[in-house]
Amino acid sequence: MLVAIGFIGIFVPLLPTTSFMVLALPCFARSSPRLEAWLLNHPRFGPGVRAWRAEGVVPRHAKIAACIGMALGFGLFWLHVRPGPLLACAVAAFMLFWAIWIVRRPEPGVSG
Repeated sequence: MLVAIGFIGIFVPLLPTTSFMVLALPCFARSSPRLEAWLLNHPRFGPGVRAWRAEGVVPRHAKIAACIGMALGFGLFWLHVRPGPLLACAVAAFMLFWAIWIVRRPEPGVSG
């Protein structure tokens, strides 16, 4: 299921792809070593997934894309749902928390 959602994310703007693939990896590791190997060796998803697994790193372009995606997602949420102030602040705080978490992750090749 996570791979399917990640695959859909290739074509749907604002839907993350690599995040779902990273979440799918532990499931594959336990249930299907063949699928785990496929994901790790995939030309598009493999490098990011391997980097996350080995060092917990997130490339700068992925950080930027994630933050822009969250900002656009919040804008669409605000525009279409028209939430009350409490819900808007709660969603904004939730997204801000994860944006900060993503930005603080180390980058490949950067020692710190």
